[in-house]
Amino acid sequence: MMLALRRAYSFDAVARSGGACLESEGGVETGAKVQIQPSIAKIRDAQKFLARYFAPTRLVAAPFLSKRTGKNVYLKLETELPTGSFKVRGAFYALAERMKKGNLRGVVASSTGNHGAAVAYAGSEFGIAAKIFLPVNCNAVKRARIEALGATIVESGASDLASAFKLASEQAKQPGVYFLNDATDLDLPAGAATIGCEILEQLPKATAILVPMGDTALIRGIAAATKQLAPHVRIIGVQAERAPAYYLSWKEGRVVGTETCDTIADGLATRTPEAANVQDVKNLVDDVVLVSDEEMLQAIGALVMEEHIVAEPAGAASAAVLLRSSEGCGGTPVLIVSGANVSREVLKRAIQST
Repeated sequence: MMLALRRAYSFDAVARSGGACLESEGGVETGAKVQIQPSIAKIRDAQKFLARYFAPTRLVAAPFLSKRTGKNVYLKLETELPTGSFKVRGAFYALAERMKKGNLRGVVASSTGNHGAAVAYAGSEFGIAAKIFLPVNCNAVKRARIEALGATIVESGASDLASAFKLASEQAKQPGVYFLNDATDLDLPAGAATIGCEILEQLPKATAILVPMGDTALIRGIAAATKQLAPHVRIIGVQAERAPAYYLSWKEGRVVGTETCDTIADGLATRTPEAANVQDVKNLVDDVVLVSDEEMLQAIGALVMEEHIVAEPAGAASAAVLLRSSEGCGGTPVLIVSGANVSREVLKRAIQST
């Protein structure tokens, strides 16, 4: 589905009770308090735990993008984490929390690649066998990462996640097997939320954070941390035009699925939103915008050629927005570069498009 970029309505979140609650709905204050989850206490617990495994990722100035936009642009390099993606934050924390509840003999996940690699990595660190269910013809770079980490790979035989999800769910019915689902796991967003804490510590003057949106764990976590600690900072979600389910759901205020999610950005390829996630995004996110596959390719090219940063399509989605328009970002926007696992073919196309 090709949709023209449209700026949807937005709202300024009103922080209450030390930043723990919001009182707004679609830009109109309602007086009904919504408790933000994960809480700051939960996020700080995740931050303390993850510090035992990973150093904070760098936040670097982006000279080319800054000159191009007239802003002070910064890049948050989640590409520096093991497996080349932010996903290890949530997988590590969520799996560790589950292990507190009893012994596990296995963990399973359905994934387009990065979450699967993160679960495989966490499983290998914690001594738990991992089985990852992937769509057929998935990103070869991501598949190779999963395989190198020793996880068992099962291809679902379908081109999207629905079939892989079903197979993983069946596998999780076995005793001692945990399905770590990054779209619904309650602990996982706290891992992603630590990115928001790091940004505010590294750059207190940040005015906006632009976040790629796939299954939304990333933006829900970052938004939860930011709206509790610095509610004036705008949170802007970025989806692919060809996979706009959460954009449409955020705009409508209800679950809106799509028939397909055929985008070059496999990390953004979600077509069936979770109702609870839609509500969280509506409560916490100030704006959601769409970018085309072509714009993401151009952004990959600009990042690698001008900023010397390698990003996959989803990881370059925030830069794609800024290359077109920096309206609504304030003077000091931060772009989340969420992953670097780009195939040779896509990287070649991106450089040629620059």
